[in-house]
Amino acid sequence: MKRIIALFLILAMALMMGVTAFAENEPPTPPQGGPEGMGEPPEGGAPGEGMGQPPEGGMGGPGGEGGFGGSTPPGGGSSDFEYAAATEITEAAEVSDGNYTSETADESALIVNTDADVTLTGITVDKTGDSDGGDNCNFYGLNAALLAMGGSTVTITGATVTSDADGANGVFSYGGNGGRNGAEGDGTTVVISDSTITTTGDGSGGIMTTGGGITYANNLTVETSGRSSAAIRTDRGGGTVVVDGGSYTSNGLGSPAIYSTADITVKNATLTSNLSEGVCIEGLNSITLENCDMTANNTRMNGNATFLDTIMIYQSMSGDADSGTSHFTMTGGSLTSQSGHMFHVTNTHAVITLTDVALVNEDEADVLLSVCDDGWSGASNIAELYAVNQALTGTILVGDNATLTLSLAEGSAFEGTVSGGITNAKGDTVSTEVGNVTVTLDETSTWTLTADTSITEFNGDAANVISNGYTLYVNGVALEGTN
Repeated sequence: MKRIIALFLILAMALMMGVTAFAENEPPTPPQGGPEGMGEPPEGGAPGEGMGQPPEGGMGGPGGEGGFGGSTPPGGGSSDFEYAAATEITEAAEVSDGNYTSETADESALIVNTDADVTLTGITVDKTGDSDGGDNCNFYGLNAALLAMGGSTVTITGATVTSDADGANGVFSYGGNGGRNGAEGDGTTVVISDSTITTTGDGSGGIMTTGGGITYANNLTVETSGRSSAAIRTDRGGGTVVVDGGSYTSNGLGSPAIYSTADITVKNATLTSNLSEGVCIEGLNSITLENCDMTANNTRMNGNATFLDTIMIYQSMSGDADSGTSHFTMTGGSLTSQSGHMFHVTNTHAVITLTDVALVNEDEADVLLSVCDDGWSGASNIAELYAVNQALTGTILVGDNATLTLSLAEGSAFEGTVSGGITNAKGDTVSTEVGNVTVTLDETSTWTLTADTSITEFNGDAANVISNGYTLYVNGVALEGTN
């Protein structure tokens, strides 16, 4: 009997070891996108970009696993993969008039992976071969036409980069932090000027920065046509992007001219979005525009979005961006909104600062700003709008669970009203009552009413409110002394 029991125990232990071994050798689960209901293929529920899961597994120490050709990207990854390139540069180099081509899936035409300086002048890069690598393309640069990594400083001048494949970003700066938001990168820097970048596939941005990478772009001509393919694009791990001059055009669904999970500054540029938002900022990130001309014609909703808008500021809760205050700052130039609300804030705290910007709203509803629920949840709807030497017109919509602070200074003028009656682009009622609204006018600024308006708090001289035959109610009491 003892022998039978011992044999039984041995067989049971063997079976358990086999099951464990099987489980440990299963391939990693592919990224599944964001929280339930966050989106549509190929990239998820952001109005502009992908929604992947946080990296799984270790992040890798200095000198550890994950260099070029390793099983994971430097700093760790969400699943195992190997970088591949038709051509790789792994040491200091100066190249003129080189031609780099790849027709193979999950293979870049050119990868620069070195901590040395590399200069590329007059090169041509041509990438075909779709990838289904998902977030490995978005976060780490798998299948990019040109990928810079490893702490390199890559200076590119007079290049022509063409990508006709899914998951094939044009020029990718990956900073090596493994997609950890708030973490520093390894110093990888792309300095690109006087170049043309054209992409046509889905998930194929023009200039792409992630993982703490750095990109400086000057006088580029960038055009993208695929879905989730912003002309100036960032994703998990963020970084720093500075653009001066050039034109940046997006044509695809969920493809704004700029998508920010980083700190992005654009100066003296022309920015055009022909189907999607002009700008998307996600979470604790920023976009600063100086003397830029932006035009957006957002005519189709993407992912969880239920509004059409030009400047979209939100938090998806996907993990692609830390939660916190988002900043949109625009000085000079022009902003033309051809469809939907000019500004839309949802599920985040956003600070919008406008200084001497020519605002043109061609949408019949003439909504300047909406702050309200949309297709995401988990945070509050809070907006601060600061106008400096700025003309504002239109309706401001503030949902019953939202908060707005509106401040006008240095000769600013607002002609419009504040309302809580909100219906989204799908025809659903979002709010019927106005939320918490504080309006402050300095002595040089005015507000001209276009309808009876109720707010929570007013700061300033009532004489600077031009009633225009209407009444301003503050906490239910008519404000006396208006003109």
